[in-house]
Amino acid sequence: MTSGVCTVATDATVEDAVSTLLAEGISSLVVVDETATPVGMFTNSDLATFVSEGGSPADVTVSAWMTDHVVTIDARNSIRDAAAKMIRHGIHHLPVTDDEGHVVGMLSTMDLTAHFSYTGGSDVV
Repeated sequence: MTSGVCTVATDATVEDAVSTLLAEGISSLVVVDETATPVGMFTNSDLATFVSEGGSPADVTVSAWMTDHVVTIDARNSIRDAAAKMIRHGIHHLPVTDDEGHVVGMLSTMDLTAHFSYTGGSDVV
């Protein structure tokens, strides 16, 4: 997984989110509430939908356009559990959470591909 996950508050504007995506060279942000608990994801796909519908990025918050059914996985789960969850939910980014439900990392399909390519399928990260 990638640690140091980029997050954005629910009241951040789409413009702020896009600035973060571009500055960090990433394709998704975890949207968190005031307790730093993930409540959604804002991805390039969400941005494409926003743009196609003619939204104004400075006037709209990410909470209006985020995917609000965020799927997470506990850091203690195996990489195979994570891969199965991503396939089952049809997602490309999976926030990894600690015991309190706070985001501690992000697992992407690229991370899975690299892991299984280099380890030959081992469960050890």
